Amino acid sequence: MRIVADTSVIIAVISGESSRARLIEMTQGADLLAPPSLHWELGNALASQLRRGRLQLSAGEALLRAYQKIPIQFVEVSLAAALELAEALGIYAYDAYMIACAQKYRIPLVTLDQGLARAGVSAGVEVMEVA
Repeated sequence: MRIVADTSVIIAVISGESSRARLIEMTQGADLLAPPSLHWELGNALASQLRRGRLQLSAGEALLRAYQKIPIQFVEVSLAAALELAEALGIYAYDAYMIACAQKYRIPLVTLDQGLARAGVSAGVEVMEVA
């Protein structure tokens, strides 16, 4: 099985959030796919935490090392398709890239972001619910 894992899922796993065990269970044995934008969105999220004083640089670097151990297949998505999704769904490009990835490969999306989940469903993408 192949699954698109979004940034919220990766952050939850590497930072040990309460949903970590369930997310690992849900994705165990699956091939994780994501657009290359995952790198930059993760970097942006960590930089935001650093700027707000919620994260020390050494902890951020440890999170990056944990991220690099996750076997993710990075796949290209159409920028035009993502732009169309962003306009049609009223979402940011980062979210549109995730939905475009799930659409392109016809695979489910797992996310903790309720807005992204709703947009994915609206776009006809199967969204895996994290219970």
